[in-house]
Amino acid sequence: MSTATLAEPLSRAKRLKAGTHTEHDNINDLVMRNAPFQSIENYGNFLRLQHGFHGALQPVYLNENLNELLPGLSQLDRFPAVEADLNDLQIPTPHTPAPAAIGSVYHALGWLYCSEGSNLGAAILFKHTRQLDLNETHGARHLAAHEDGRALHWRAFVQQLDALELTEEQDKEVIAGARAAFDFYRDRLQQVYGVV
Repeated sequence: MSTATLAEPLSRAKRLKAGTHTEHDNINDLVMRNAPFQSIENYGNFLRLQHGFHGALQPVYLNENLNELLPGLSQLDRFPAVEADLNDLQIPTPHTPAPAAIGSVYHALGWLYCSEGSNLGAAILFKHTRQLDLNETHGARHLAAHEDGRALHWRAFVQQLDALELTEEQDKEVIAGARAAFDFYRDRLQQVYGVV
């Protein structure tokens, strides 16, 4: 029996990672290129970017059907923390964004993968906020780790996501949703920073 025969198929989360790594890397490069932690002014622009993304995604976190599939999802919504961060820094809060155009529950799962994955990567961003004298109770709440810790929280989310029984077509929708979330974030970034 060959090694290929013995190899287990990739989990849904690993397929999502493989299917979006280019988008993820591009977003990361764009964010850091705009030096969000160089000054409070730059960080304010970053908060406006986060407000646009998390505000558009809030209805997904509060969706009843998704909360049945992923119990506890509503508690992971970071939009209130973004608004609190803006208030901490006395930055005018933008209007609440229109909900993101998400076609199905499966599409929404991809958006959630993108959003929750960003919380794992936020560990590095959170460290950078220290140079601006920000922390988990002032100005950088939305970047703070989950009370269970980032790694444990991420593993729990991935376990829920991987355990869902979906068809091949539904799985394709999940990946399409994750890519759409990265595209949406990039578009918001370009609007906030005026870059292409």
